[in-house]
Amino acid sequence: MNAELLAARLRVRHLNCFAAVAREQHLGRAAEQLRLSQPAVSKTLAELEALAGCRLFERGRHGARLTPAGAAFLPHALTVLDAWLLASGVFAGEQAPSEQTVNVGALPSVAPDLLPIAIAAMRVRRPATRVVLRTAANAPLLDLLRGGAIDFAVGRLADPQQMIGLSFEFLYIEPLVLAVRPGHPLLKRRPLRLAQVLDYPLVVFSRGTLPRHSTESYLGAQGLRLPHNCVESLSISVGRLLTRSSDSVWFTPAGAVRTDLEQGHLARLPHAMPGTEEPVGLLTRSEGQRSSIAGEFASMLRDAARQRGAHARPVDDAAVHPRGRKRAIR
Repeated sequence: MNAELLAARLRVRHLNCFAAVAREQHLGRAAEQLRLSQPAVSKTLAELEALAGCRLFERGRHGARLTPAGAAFLPHALTVLDAWLLASGVFAGEQAPSEQTVNVGALPSVAPDLLPIAIAAMRVRRPATRVVLRTAANAPLLDLLRGGAIDFAVGRLADPQQMIGLSFEFLYIEPLVLAVRPGHPLLKRRPLRLAQVLDYPLVVFSRGTLPRHSTESYLGAQGLRLPHNCVESLSISVGRLLTRSSDSVWFTPAGAVRTDLEQGHLARLPHAMPGTEEPVGLLTRSEGQRSSIAGEFASMLRDAARQRGAHARPVDDAAVHPRGRKRAIR
């Protein structure tokens, strides 16, 4: 179907339904939010996919996940819905909503996993809100948080002396995985020995980060060490491109490559890394209150963590102060 015909037949109900399913990643939850029956949501999605001429979601026991076409369509759908809400307010005699800003920090390994879901939810519920995202390693995030440059951060639990004046709210546990390109020679090795992995080019996180510390500790427990010629980078984009375009093996937190693994752009080597699991959570200032919009966005991040199904235990809404952390975590 050509673009003009698609635009003529596309309706706001199609976009609302699409955005709700993209946000909830589940037809039943989207139906509850829209106050519709699940068959009605399925029918509307089927109409939209027929108009688009392609599948926008992969449906299954895991719920409903965006296809590459759906992910490409999402920002445009949200933009149209934003404009529609503002236009509707004008006809209803409402004033334009006041501009609000939420400043959030996130680890590079966490940002691509949780932030897109939460930002999509914010765009639907608070279209006039600006989200300013700053990514950095854990220690700089703590400095930004203490200085008031960000409202909160999505990061990792640090040493007690680094957490003075800050609180940590648990979201989920995340292990390291070994990511490679599809068709990598190591995928055929059965059994796969860790020493064989070290014969290939490696991509690891930068020194001073927890993923790097966990990588070195795990290898050390196996009587191994990282070779000198590793590529070290905090950049998820660099790690992804190097791994997809070569025989490199990437030691990375699972969340950083979750979407790539689900969509088949990367593959996971059949080698578990027990003992590398680390908690990810919301870091906030112990004193002072967050703005209401920052609090709302934090709730959306909690929802995003639940949707990812990555919890090892339920989220505790009360922030907790870390105690007794012995291992150096930066």
